Amino acid sequence: MSSTPEAKKIAKELTVHNDTRIDNYYWLNDRDNPEVIEYLNAENDYTKANMQHTVAFQKVLFDEMKGRIKEDDTSVPYKLNGYWYFTKYQEGKDYPIYVRKKETLEADEEILFDCNKLAEKHAYFNLGGIAISPDNTLAAFSTDIVSRRQYTIQIKNLITGEVYSDEIINTTGSITWANDNKTLFYAMKDPVTLRSHKIFRHKLNADSDKDEEVYHEADETFNTFVYKSKSKKYIIIGSSSTLSSEYRFLNANNPDSDFTIFQKRTKDLEYNIAHYNDSFYIISNIDGAKNFKISKTSANCTTKENWKDVIPHRKSVLIEDIEIFKSYLVINERENGLNRLRIINWNGKEDYYLPFNSETYTAYIGNNSDFESNLLRYGYNGLTSPSSIIDYNLKTKQSEVKKEQQVLGGKFKKGNYESKRIWATARDGVKIPMSIVYRKGIKLDGTNPLLQYAYGAYGSTVDPSFSSIRLSLLDRGFIYVITHIRGGEYLGREWYENGKLLFKKNTFTDFVDCSKYLIEKKYTSKAHLYAYGGSAGGLLMGAVINMNPELYKGVLAAVPFVDVVTTMLDDSIPLTTGEYDEWGNPNQLEYYNYMKSYSPYDNIEAKAYPNILVTTGLHDSQVQYWEPAKWVVKLREMKTDSNTLLLHTDMDSGHGGASGRFESLKEVALEYAFLLDLEGIHG
Repeated sequence: MSSTPEAKKIAKELTVHNDTRIDNYYWLNDRDNPEVIEYLNAENDYTKANMQHTVAFQKVLFDEMKGRIKEDDTSVPYKLNGYWYFTKYQEGKDYPIYVRKKETLEADEEILFDCNKLAEKHAYFNLGGIAISPDNTLAAFSTDIVSRRQYTIQIKNLITGEVYSDEIINTTGSITWANDNKTLFYAMKDPVTLRSHKIFRHKLNADSDKDEEVYHEADETFNTFVYKSKSKKYIIIGSSSTLSSEYRFLNANNPDSDFTIFQKRTKDLEYNIAHYNDSFYIISNIDGAKNFKISKTSANCTTKENWKDVIPHRKSVLIEDIEIFKSYLVINERENGLNRLRIINWNGKEDYYLPFNSETYTAYIGNNSDFESNLLRYGYNGLTSPSSIIDYNLKTKQSEVKKEQQVLGGKFKKGNYESKRIWATARDGVKIPMSIVYRKGIKLDGTNPLLQYAYGAYGSTVDPSFSSIRLSLLDRGFIYVITHIRGGEYLGREWYENGKLLFKKNTFTDFVDCSKYLIEKKYTSKAHLYAYGGSAGGLLMGAVINMNPELYKGVLAAVPFVDVVTTMLDDSIPLTTGEYDEWGNPNQLEYYNYMKSYSPYDNIEAKAYPNILVTTGLHDSQVQYWEPAKWVVKLREMKTDSNTLLLHTDMDSGHGGASGRFESLKEVALEYAFLLDLEGIHG
């Protein structure tokens, strides 16, 4: 067996607010240092050695998970500007092929991009975005071959197949064409912080070094982006921070003209805009509309004093999104945690909801690029129901399932599984919902292994959705629980606000209190309870095992954000400045002290911790690899137990893991083998 990795100590004093923290492993934050790479490789060797006895089982799990996925698969086509677009996968290949057909699905197939060929010489590959010119002859596309989310834009002639010499580096990957078929707009990233901070105008076949900067977002807490309205009339530049937003627009027929500000940024005013006829529709939190409302204004008078209510604010209903059609408005709402799709006819004669009869489902608005259409495409799935893509005819009220996810292998039957929603009471009296799924027939006697998952940040809601991969746990007796803790928006905007900034610890205590409830109700016990979270959910994992390590047998922490104070004090690191409204600005003493009180890396103690598997990517741009690396080293130094502690670093990838369609399953197989091995399950 490989020896336990050791990292040298080099004391680094970090002083702010007259408070000094000593970081012995600060030196690990240099990926160009050969000693850092040597250490990460040593950790990988140690993980490999410790998991060696599960290698055959990992192969079984990988083959099982891969075997449920239809390899020769095709997406549901959608129509845009006279062409049907879809992607397809071929058996034995990792990457999608992008295809279109002219006018009818019986037409000849035209391959736009075969990502299998584009990825051939790269350890990592991602096709970020494709934007088709209005005359359908050109495709601007973006690629990332490092996994730092820094995309290079190129342009392909779809008639000749030629890829033009235009090459624009270090972008967000999103591209927007003006209506003249020769002007496009894109967002550039700051090369150090990776913040999208500038919008440029590019002319076809021109030197990108001469591209015109049309907007610079100077505020380091904001990001900027550009897109075209669904009506195709306007190019829109957006700027957003966690709590404020601002938009500019110009007529897409006149791309060389100047942008007009829609409504100047105002502290705590969040809004989004969509264009319809001679008006803009705005989703905003203006006038204290915490859960947002929908307003309308003329395209000639866009400032907030002109906004007129269309759908007023409701305390119990969160407005998440809208989709505008020529004859209908569709609103994606959330009430009591559940998605709802509301249909309103512009003529005012109809206003109703699509019926969904479950508490453990996810419904969402799909690809609806055709403004003229009477078909609403939406997606539906649940903890026991594979994903479906459905076309709902807004005129006839008839539904057609265009595709239901196939679960291959012959073993899956919906009726073998049960799902429900349960509620735990947190220590402050608030009821916390959990979505739970398991195989029918289990006994609630405390002996069931249970994996409890949560995220709990940025107002991001983890809806209860189907996973064919998860069946490998359920079929081996695991219960799977999604804990809808504060910090997300499952129960509305207040649910988010009560789990951020100086209320962040609610996120952690909610998770712990739900764990205690699951044990109390004998869904599981301390000997069989496992916790899982990634990124900001990895921070959650670090916090809960500092608070209550005795509750958990094992923990999976993926790309965990665990060195909160040091990261938030370093404004050169990607994402930092834009997240002051989420975590607080530690340059202010109150936030510094609060962050320091929960930051996992700063609160490791000499005590027993659970078995832990930590995963990260060397090129991660969201959570830098050195956070989990330092955390593992310090945990290994301080902990008093003999439990397993492993770090696996993907040396080729970033925040999202491996790029191949099935490569990511190898990491899941490792994680599942880790859990199942702790339960003594090896087949």
